[in-house]
Amino acid sequence: MVAFTINGKRATADADPSTPLLWVVREHLKLTGTKYGCGAGLCGACTVHIDGKAARACQTALEQVEGKAVTTIEGLSPDSSHPLQKAWVAEQVPQCGYCQSGQIMKAAELLAANGNPSRADIVSHMNGNICRCGTYNRIVAAIQRASKEG
Repeated sequence: MVAFTINGKRATADADPSTPLLWVVREHLKLTGTKYGCGAGLCGACTVHIDGKAARACQTALEQVEGKAVTTIEGLSPDSSHPLQKAWVAEQVPQCGYCQSGQIMKAAELLAANGNPSRADIVSHMNGNICRCGTYNRIVAAIQRASKEG
């Protein structure tokens, strides 16, 4: 049994400690906003925060979150009022939408550390989160908007 906090609530998971956090979040806890993309930590679709830092849930073993705080897209803002979520809609970022929760979680890490990032800061920080639809310019615009309006 592994105990941790998810989206501000205490949780336990009765799963093999080596189970990827992604499967615990999606299958055990039924929080399906975090997506399976590549399973190898290369695309970023499964990005969550662990103690405030972006992490690939597909590559994080359950045992690694013992006693830690995990935040998923559902916990970023239960009513979708987070500045990034609003900016994502305003900038019409999603096409298929599959990568968006991971993109937003990675962007939230950036804005928590740097409230006024330059375009270069954004591009550098977001590198590695793949959008197969290619909405990168809109992703950058949404992050810039959120930094100004947030």
